[in-house]
Amino acid sequence: MESSDVELDLQRSVQAVLRELSAQAPALRSNRGMWRWSLHKKVERDPGKSPALVRILLRELEKAEREDTRRVIIPLLHTLMYVLTKATGISQELYRRTYALCMRLLTLPAPYCTVALDCAIRLKTETAAPGTLYQRLVIAEQNLRSELYPYQERVFLFVDPELVPPSVCSALLLEIQAAQMQQTPEACMRHVVSHALQAALGAACRADALQRKLQASPRRALEHHFHAVVAAVEQMASEPGATREEHLERLEEIYCSLLGPTAAARGSCGGDPVPERPPSIPLPSPHITFQLWTDEEQLWKELVLFLRPRSQRRLSADLEALDLQGLLPDRDLARVSVLSTDSGIERDLPPGADELPAPSSPEMERAGLQRKGGVKKRMWPPDISHWDGPPGLHRRTGRPSGDGELLPGVARLHTARVMVLGDDRMLGRLARAYHSLRKRETQTFCLSPRLSLQLYYIPVLTPEKRPSSRHLELGELAAFLGRADPWYESTVNTLCPAIQKLAEMPPSLDTSQTVDPFILDVITYYVRMGTQPIYFQLYTVKIFFGDLSQDSAEDIFLTELKVKIQDSKLPKDAFSPRRKGAAEAPGAELSLCYRKALLSHRTREVTISLRATGLVLKALPASDTEDHTCLSVNVTEVVKSSNLAGRSFSTVTNTFRAANVQIQSQDQRLLTLWLDKDHRRTFRDVVRFEVAPCPEPCSGVQKSKALWLSSHQQKEVEGTKAKPKPLLMPINTFSGIVQ
Repeated sequence: MESSDVELDLQRSVQAVLRELSAQAPALRSNRGMWRWSLHKKVERDPGKSPALVRILLRELEKAEREDTRRVIIPLLHTLMYVLTKATGISQELYRRTYALCMRLLTLPAPYCTVALDCAIRLKTETAAPGTLYQRLVIAEQNLRSELYPYQERVFLFVDPELVPPSVCSALLLEIQAAQMQQTPEACMRHVVSHALQAALGAACRADALQRKLQASPRRALEHHFHAVVAAVEQMASEPGATREEHLERLEEIYCSLLGPTAAARGSCGGDPVPERPPSIPLPSPHITFQLWTDEEQLWKELVLFLRPRSQRRLSADLEALDLQGLLPDRDLARVSVLSTDSGIERDLPPGADELPAPSSPEMERAGLQRKGGVKKRMWPPDISHWDGPPGLHRRTGRPSGDGELLPGVARLHTARVMVLGDDRMLGRLARAYHSLRKRETQTFCLSPRLSLQLYYIPVLTPEKRPSSRHLELGELAAFLGRADPWYESTVNTLCPAIQKLAEMPPSLDTSQTVDPFILDVITYYVRMGTQPIYFQLYTVKIFFGDLSQDSAEDIFLTELKVKIQDSKLPKDAFSPRRKGAAEAPGAELSLCYRKALLSHRTREVTISLRATGLVLKALPASDTEDHTCLSVNVTEVVKSSNLAGRSFSTVTNTFRAANVQIQSQDQRLLTLWLDKDHRRTFRDVVRFEVAPCPEPCSGVQKSKALWLSSHQQKEVEGTKAKPKPLLMPINTFSGIVQ
């Protein structure tokens, strides 16, 4: 295929991806997600098309910048960065154009500038040392051991077997296992070496001969070449003084040691002719562990096992006693001191300390991407709740703060990407596990310093021939994420019918045929590119029962709390007797005391009494016109009216916004509560309950630090306790909330 035909075909595919973002026709909506996947597959099968696709995506981005078509900017940026991560043979001119474009996009409001800044930082590294992004991604995802890049990642895929059909679970498990059978550590090391040499040497690299040589190399020799390539690339990417010529010389030495003296001269390759189409270097899918969520503490146990060294990955009887990598106890942690070597005398400064780097030096270029800081105030205790929300009603979005070091000298080398499949009930279970995890961390403090926790969600609804209102209600949070992030709607929300089709297909026992796992590819794309979280407020509900001998209960919910009136009543002596002959109205007399959710942050308490047949407390907005972090209370009120025919009753639904609410039954009627639409989380015979934003769990480290505070500082700490920070749960998307 000629170059003009190749570009025309890629241009059509890119236009199809952009059209589906605003597709209203059923024919286009049914294929959502497939266009992006097929576009990446075209360059994966023929890597020579990558430069042409980069040029096309750059033209579309520059056009969107000129015409201010912002809805396509983030999808195009993610598509472009995904191509650049896997591609080889990209010219320095294309890298510079892409970097300059990202720098211009920094003038746009969030989330566009946030995504553009993330792309610019990665492009800066990739331009300095081509192949760095691919190398780091494979090392982290496949848990390859490297002292120069010690980061590790793992994807935990959690499925509730009571909510997801067994056919879906088995189909997903088979697809994951089939894709990971070929991903041995040796194969991944061969991919890293081959990709780094091709990216640096370009057309001078005999890719086919190189791959044959790597395939025939024993394990010890392969590891030697792998570590040599990683050292060369990391030195170029991280050391400001390294030059490109020195980097090429190091990689040429490795290349010559593999293929022999005939490949010594770069650009003069003897032997076999260079093939027209370079061989494809696959980007292995991340290491995914498939988990059937049957234990309430299963998430915490898996995270602990992920952090432990391989030689110690055995669950002890007392998981609470785990001391991960020698973390100090609370009292020792409370004393943090920083050693200063600055004497204040000018002659003690190291030579050259007062000289500014040259304007074109790498130090000045890297400094251009960093915000200049003022005086940094060291806070204690370390803010392990780095997902705190701002004051106000607007939902928080964007990259979490405090993503670096939590303790001096302790870096987060592990990233756990927890992905849940299911409906809103599964998210309610995730919210409870997340709250339990954060509460446990305030006591042991063993995961937060070393683990970055990222949460992902793929909606999977039970298939129905005719989707009912109940079926749509179970996907409320997925619908909200789709409204907030159009690329999430186009890429992730379209997986639900594809997963159902996969479950209906008969399992293939022939593993010799190579197939393209669409679902696994989309999951991988979401995990790698979905870096912008949307934060959701968790709510705590305290429940009091009619039986005074029964203790009160407390629980967490994320999306909804539903209240229904029971037919049963309490004993009449518990309340004042009703007047004889009075007509019984439907529902129950309820007393509501709530604090109104106001944008002005003023405190306004409201107390009302009414007769209602039910209530629904929603934590998510019903439409995209408003998005406020508060409760939407829908009350089905009973209205009494009198006419010639007698007394009649009708119902009307009233809605108001509240920051917290207390509801109590005033007559003999008892209440039934459902949390997060899950029948397994039902509370009966309730007379009163209180709902409020769930606060951040109090840290035991904070309590131990109080011993070293003065009386004035203790009063300040006590004053801050009156306004606890709310607990927000992040769910990663591609862009956050697009206004």
